Amino acid sequence: MYKFIRYFLFKLDPERAHILSLKLLKLAHQLYLTKLLPKRDMKKPAKVFGLNFMNPVGIAAGFDDNGDYIDALASLGCGFIEIGTVTPKPQAGNKKPRLIRFPKQRALINRMGFNNKGVEHLIQQVKKAKYKGIIGINIGKNLVTDLDRAIDDYRHCLQKVYPYASYVAINISSPNTPQLRQLQYDNYLESLIAELKNQQVKLAKVHDCYVPLIVKVAPDLNDEQITSMSAILTQHKIDGIIAVNTSLSRQGIEHLAQAQEAGGMSGETLFPQALHVVSQFRRCLPDDIPIIACGGISSADDANKMLAAGASLIQVYTGLIYQGPQLIRRIVTGLP
Repeated sequence: MYKFIRYFLFKLDPERAHILSLKLLKLAHQLYLTKLLPKRDMKKPAKVFGLNFMNPVGIAAGFDDNGDYIDALASLGCGFIEIGTVTPKPQAGNKKPRLIRFPKQRALINRMGFNNKGVEHLIQQVKKAKYKGIIGINIGKNLVTDLDRAIDDYRHCLQKVYPYASYVAINISSPNTPQLRQLQYDNYLESLIAELKNQQVKLAKVHDCYVPLIVKVAPDLNDEQITSMSAILTQHKIDGIIAVNTSLSRQGIEHLAQAQEAGGMSGETLFPQALHVVSQFRRCLPDDIPIIACGGISSADDANKMLAAGASLIQVYTGLIYQGPQLIRRIVTGLP
C-alpha cells in the first residue's frame, strides 16, 4: 500500500509531499485506520536514561517539527518520538526549495533551517496530545541570534519545555544554521553544557522531576574532535548523545547532478559514517552515557550493527520516507 501512495507523493515537491503524508497519517489515525497496522511483537522494552521505552526504535527530530502529529506518529508502534527542532521564536527557515530526493540511493539533502512555529506552539501541542509514551523535545537557536548569545536561546527553550519533555535534545550540529556547529567545540561547548546542566539542576528541584539532557552531534567529526567532545561531555555529566545529524559529505551521491546542493545529507548513504561516529563515541564515553543512533538506519540489520557498536536506542527518519510505516515494525521485530 505504501509503495502505491509513495508513487503519487514522489510526483510532488518533497517538502509538500512530506506535509501531505503527515496530514494523511493524521486523518488515518482519526479514522482509526492505523489500528489496522500489525502491532504484534512491538513490545521489546528498554530502560535508558532511567526511562522505560516500549521498544528501542524511535522517530527522529525533524519529522514533526512542531508536535502537530504526535498521536498519529505514536500509532505506528514506535518506542519514542522526538519532536522539533524548536526555537524560542517562530521562524520560516531557509528559502524554498530546500529538500531534495535521491530515490535510487534512498538519500535526501535538506537545508530546512529550523523552520518551526516556536516553542509556545510546540508546548501547546504536547499538552493536547493523548500519547503518554516517551517524547523527546529537540531545541535550537533562532537564526537571528548571534553565536555569543546562543546560550540564551537554549536556556529559554529548556526552561519552557522541561515540564513536558521525557528528555531534551540539544541540537548544536545542524549544518543549515550558519556557525551553529561551532557550538560543538571547546569553549563554546563547555560553557553551553555547563550552563544547561546548571539549569537542569534548578529545574529538577522546581518540578520535582529529573529530565535528561542529550546532545545531538554531527557526523562530520574526526576522531580527535570526538575525543575532545567526549571529555567535555563526560566532565559535565551529560546524560546522553544522539549520533548523528545530517552530513556535509556527499559520499554515495557525489556523482549525481544535484549532489552539490547546499544542505545536510541523510539516508542510506550516511550509514557507514554514522556507524563510525557511534563506535568512536562509545569508545570515548563512559558506559553510563548512552547513545541514540541515528543516520541511515533502514533495516533491522542496520539497527543491530548500531547496537553492536554501542548504541542503546535507534532513531529513523529518511528510511520512513522511502519505506513507510512498516519500517518501524521490521526493525523492532528484527531486534534480539
